[in-house]
Amino acid sequence: MPDTIPTALPAALPALAPGHVRHGSSIGQPLTRRDGALKVTGAARFAADNHPPGMLHAVMAVASIAHGRVQSLDIAAARAHPGVVEVMTSSNAPKLARHPDQTGQPFTYKLDLLQDDRVRYANQPIAVVIAETLEAATEGALLLRPTYAAEPSSTSLDQAERFVPDTVGVGSPPNETSGDVAAGLADADSRIEATYDTAPQYHNAMEPHAVVARWDGDRLFLDTPSQGLSMAQARIAGLFGIDAADIHIESPFLGGGFGSKGAVWAPQVLGIMAARLVGRPVKLVTRREQMFGPVGHRAPTRQTLRLGADRDGHLTAVDHHTLTASSTFDDFFEPSGRVSHTLYETPNLRTTHEAVRLDTGTPFFMRAPGEASGSAALESAVDELAEACGMDPLAFRIANYAEQEPKSGKPFTSKKLRDCYARGAERFGWASRPLQPRTLRDEAGLLVGWGMGTASFPALMMQATARATLHADGTGLIELGAHDMGQGAWTAFAQIGADGLGLDAAAVELRIGNSALPNAGMAGGSAHTATAGSAIHDAATAAIRALADLATGDERSALFGAGNQGVVARDGRLHRKDDEQRSERYADILARAGRASLSADGKAAPNAANQAQYAAHAHGAVFAEVKIHPTLGQIRVTRLVGAFAAGAIINPRLVTSQYYGGMIWGVSFALHEHALHDPRTGRVMNANFAEYRVPVNADIPDMEAILVEEDDPYVNALGVKGVGEIGITGTVGAIANAVWHATGIRVRRLPITLERLL
Repeated sequence: MPDTIPTALPAALPALAPGHVRHGSSIGQPLTRRDGALKVTGAARFAADNHPPGMLHAVMAVASIAHGRVQSLDIAAARAHPGVVEVMTSSNAPKLARHPDQTGQPFTYKLDLLQDDRVRYANQPIAVVIAETLEAATEGALLLRPTYAAEPSSTSLDQAERFVPDTVGVGSPPNETSGDVAAGLADADSRIEATYDTAPQYHNAMEPHAVVARWDGDRLFLDTPSQGLSMAQARIAGLFGIDAADIHIESPFLGGGFGSKGAVWAPQVLGIMAARLVGRPVKLVTRREQMFGPVGHRAPTRQTLRLGADRDGHLTAVDHHTLTASSTFDDFFEPSGRVSHTLYETPNLRTTHEAVRLDTGTPFFMRAPGEASGSAALESAVDELAEACGMDPLAFRIANYAEQEPKSGKPFTSKKLRDCYARGAERFGWASRPLQPRTLRDEAGLLVGWGMGTASFPALMMQATARATLHADGTGLIELGAHDMGQGAWTAFAQIGADGLGLDAAAVELRIGNSALPNAGMAGGSAHTATAGSAIHDAATAAIRALADLATGDERSALFGAGNQGVVARDGRLHRKDDEQRSERYADILARAGRASLSADGKAAPNAANQAQYAAHAHGAVFAEVKIHPTLGQIRVTRLVGAFAAGAIINPRLVTSQYYGGMIWGVSFALHEHALHDPRTGRVMNANFAEYRVPVNADIPDMEAILVEEDDPYVNALGVKGVGEIGITGTVGAIANAVWHATGIRVRRLPITLERLL
């Protein structure tokens, strides 16, 4: 691994497809992915693809119990195996500067790093075998044959004592109330009370967590997938007692993240410890079954909703209670009630949370944390109340449309949810839906059901920095430590930079995925394009301003005297606003000033004044059709139509892809995904892709995502809202509601499986 920022990587990325590039702004253009060709040809280098000279392979041995102690390990047998170099256990693991249970930084959680013999969850790392080959390390780990002093474990919501957590999500209060919920329910003409269970789901990106670690004295070089490079530096620096600036992380490509790679987890740190122990580079990659435990998951929930409505179908009260879980040793609590704060108008609103502690790994942020599970329950309950009122589900939602955020009373920065309802319903053909369930069949006799759900996700903003450079040859360069986990940052950020620099996107080089570049914050919360993109925009604007200063202050320039506010950047030239025929090439301005290039830094941060005054959310509506065998109960989703409004669209091709991904995860959430724990050992019994069901192509119908135009002048400088997570939030409820409409059976435990339906 090099000691400096690689320059070959950005140059290796092909230019954007010429057929899609136009002069003028790149914003809004459906450009193809810059990194697409590299990925489909195998040329994109992911973390585990790196093999520095002298590299060893490390394999974790993990606990097969959920609670207790490791009594013994046959270390001698493992060390004697041909090719094994060392076995790292709690007796010889390198000492850490900070105990891994000490956190202190945001988005850091307690880690199991061989500090003692305690077992806190199944699949917890208990040793690491380091060998010359992957095969030798794997065989050495099998030879350890651990024995345990097992203790009783709890892995379900019914097995532990309830308590009220101090906070849920990221510092939100667990209980919030406005109005008088009891009175609102008492005054209602129609009421429902229902409890919905959602299953635990485990992070399983295509690329598992991996690290290639090399020490050079106290300098550390890492290839590891990361959604937050600067946070990873800080966490690792604290654990090893070194300067964060001495930690160099390369993460140009991620094979999926979904929140899990926003933190540093035990497997990555164990790889670093192993490299320090043996004094050679080490690669450690988690096996698929090892993803179930040490790298985060979505906790199970049990949500009870009590809703009331008057005779006109207007909500009189919403009471949303969530029971969820964290680990026995750390705190992360799924904020499922949060979605009820934002969607439907009601004078009386209460959300409450309770939790239990289980012998599992610590839950973590997982695509749409809180909103995914919360909307699954809320959208089902809203449909149940619409039925009780004798109203069409869409008409009921429109009757309870919130013009202001119900929880805060703030106006929205923008909201085109009505347009989403209208366009999605028209495209789907919702107007012909019969009110009564079990009345539609297809030509094969299958039961047909139509359901819908409202989608919503907060439009978040974080802090980031970026650097923009104009070169004398008329090209541009954008640099920032951003992250592309498949969402298209390689392309969208180049488009934003090109727009700000007044260049074609093909003329702009982008460098991301490297910790030595300006801090771009975290790729999470559907906020990366808004955050890092705004920093890019600010840097590019500053670079053009500096270039304009050079020209307008130079008597030899055609732009002399215009002032930098009196020029516009377009097609690699600065044009006078008052006389666009008078212009000058960037190259000529820089050459006359004796400059080979010109750089400027930019930054982005939330607008505190706007946040205090407005509520910011993306919105949407998802419509689903299912077909169900009347005897066997087999369920197929046959149509999905989603309409979404998310502010300015940088690249509609990429945005549509994100909506599809969210809707597919909604299918998985509603019908497939469910981790099953063995009640005797606490182990996940289906820790593989054969039995931990996620959708395959045959499960997914043709989908349509409608991009509803929305202008938002307040949310950020680009007017951008996130799109990565919102697609889940309406889809789960839409499918559950469609299953009810097809069968007349309301299944309140997700996923909806054959046995639960029958």
